[in-house]
Amino acid sequence: MPGPKVFISYSQTDADRAWIRAFAESLRRHGAKVWLEEFEVHAGESLREAIEEGLRTSDIVVWLVTPESVGRPNLFFEIGAAVGMGKRVVAILPKDLDPTLLPDPLRSRRFLLRESPDRTAEDLLSATSAESAKAVSSN
Repeated sequence: MPGPKVFISYSQTDADRAWIRAFAESLRRHGAKVWLEEFEVHAGESLREAIEEGLRTSDIVVWLVTPESVGRPNLFFEIGAAVGMGKRVVAILPKDLDPTLLPDPLRSRRFLLRESPDRTAEDLLSATSAESAKAVSSN
């Protein structure tokens, strides 16, 4: 069975791009297909259209939340689009971020704490594959 397609959203001001790339590569090594802006959007392409297509074609939408990104408008657009499309929505938080700061659609779902890129990728995929296995066995 092919792995899920994971859309990764992060703040353009996120200084930890090395962690984000390592997380995306770890997901790929574990069999997931990854949509990450820097891999998928080329110079001159519409960012908004590319994001909408990435959201539409993904199984799981992940937000790498930082204190700076909690209130950004694009986060609300992407959350609304993903929830409206019925996507699995997962926030990944740094350990020192208060979860009550999350917008309600993220706060009302189980989130993951940010660990090493490999550990976080494993946590994400094991949590989502366990749920998929449960759904298959109940049919």
